[in-house]
Amino acid sequence: MQKSAPAQFLGLTPILFFVVTMLIAGIISDNITAMPVLVALFLAAGYALLLNPKGRKLTLNEKIAQFCEGAGNKNIILLVLIFLLAGAFYSLTIDIGARDATVNLALSVIPTPMILPGLFIICCFISFSMGTSTGTITALAPIGLGLADGLGVSPALLAGVVVGGAMFGDNLSFVSDTTIAATRSQGVRLTDKFKANLLITLPASVITIIILAFVSVADTSSLQQGDYELIRILPYMLIIACALAGLNVVLVLAIGIGSAGVIGLITGSFAPMGMWQSIQTGLGWMQNLSVIALTIGGIVSLMHAYGGITWLIQVLTRRVQSRQGAEYSIAALVSLLDLSTANNTISIVAAGPIASDLNKQYGVDPRRTASILDVFSCSFQGLVPYGAQILTIAAVGGLSPLSVSMYCWYPMLLFVFGVLAIAFNIPKFITENGSPDV
Repeated sequence: MQKSAPAQFLGLTPILFFVVTMLIAGIISDNITAMPVLVALFLAAGYALLLNPKGRKLTLNEKIAQFCEGAGNKNIILLVLIFLLAGAFYSLTIDIGARDATVNLALSVIPTPMILPGLFIICCFISFSMGTSTGTITALAPIGLGLADGLGVSPALLAGVVVGGAMFGDNLSFVSDTTIAATRSQGVRLTDKFKANLLITLPASVITIIILAFVSVADTSSLQQGDYELIRILPYMLIIACALAGLNVVLVLAIGIGSAGVIGLITGSFAPMGMWQSIQTGLGWMQNLSVIALTIGGIVSLMHAYGGITWLIQVLTRRVQSRQGAEYSIAALVSLLDLSTANNTISIVAAGPIASDLNKQYGVDPRRTASILDVFSCSFQGLVPYGAQILTIAAVGGLSPLSVSMYCWYPMLLFVFGVLAIAFNIPKFITENGSPDV
C-alpha cells in the first residue's frame, strides 16, 4: 500500500481529534489532565481507521497494517527501549539515594547570599543528571517552598525557580526522554543536539541566575543541610561522562543502571531481589509512555497515508521561502502541539516525522531540527499552567498554577534565545563536505 496520498485536510484530523478530546474533557471536568493521554490516543486511532485517502477506499486490514507499520518503525521501537532503560535508571538512582545525596552536597556549598541562584543551579544539576523534570520537582519542591517564609519571598517565585531548573535538565540531559525523542526522530547523535542546545540554554540560564541574584532575601538560617556520600552520586557522573564521550545511548544507560545497581548493593540500599524490583518499578513508570509512542507512530503513519502530513507541510510552508522559514515552522508546530497536549515528549514524537520531511524539502540540518524540537517544547512545557510540572509544584505548595507560570523566567528566556538561534543561524554545523552550514 502506498504511504502517501494527495494532500487533504481530513487526513490531519486524527491528531486534531486527539487534541479536541483532551480539551473538551478538561473543560467539562475543570481539569485539563483529566482525560488519560493514552485513552485519548486510542480514541483518535479508532477515528483514524474510519478515514480514507482522497479518491481511494482502503480495507480495514490495510489500515491496520499501515498503523502497525508505523508503530513498529525501527526508530519508534528503539525509542521505547531507551524509555524503559531510562526508567530503570531513574528508579535505581532514587533508591540508592543518589538524588538526595546530590541535593545535600549542593546545599552544603552554596554561599548564603546566593540561595536563590543556588537553588536554581541545584535543580539544573539534578534534572540534568536524572533527565526528568517531574522527578526533580518532586524531590526539590518541598525544599524550595520550605524556604519561602524564612527568606521572605513569594512561594510562587520559589516554585518558578524549581520549575525553571527542572526544565533545564529536561531539555539538555542526555537521558531525558525529550532528548531521546528529538535525537531519535531526526537520526542525530546526543552530543550534536547537546552542543546545539548548550548555545541556547547557557545564556538563558546565566541570565536567570543573574536575575535571581538581585532578588532580595531576608534570611537563610532556615536552610537545612543533610548528610551525603559521594559514592551515591557516581552513577550520575558516569552517565554524563559516557554521554560526553559519544557512547551509544543504550550503552550509556546500561552503564548507569549497572553502576547504580552495584553501588546499591555495596551500600546496602537494597538486597539483590530489591535491586531487580527497583528496576521493574522503573520499567513500569515508562510503560505508559512507551505505548503512547507506539500509538502515535501508528497514527502518524495513517496520517501520511491519508495525505494529512502532505497537507500540513503545504500549509506550513506556503509562505516559506528559505530554510530559516522552515525552522520557524518546525518551532511553531512543536509549540502548538505542546500547548495542546501539555506534554513535551508527546509533542516531539508527533512533530518529529513532519520535521524530518521539512528537513529534506528545505535542507534543514537535522541536528538543528532536533535542538529546535527540544528547546521550544520544553520552553512551553515550563510555562503552561496545566502542564504536569507546574500542576505538581502548585499542588505541593497550595498555589495557583497561573501564579507559578509568571515566575518561570528560565522557560521564558529559553524561548527568546530559541528564536534568536533561528534568526542568527546558531549554531553553524559543518556539513559532510567540510563547509559551514550557512
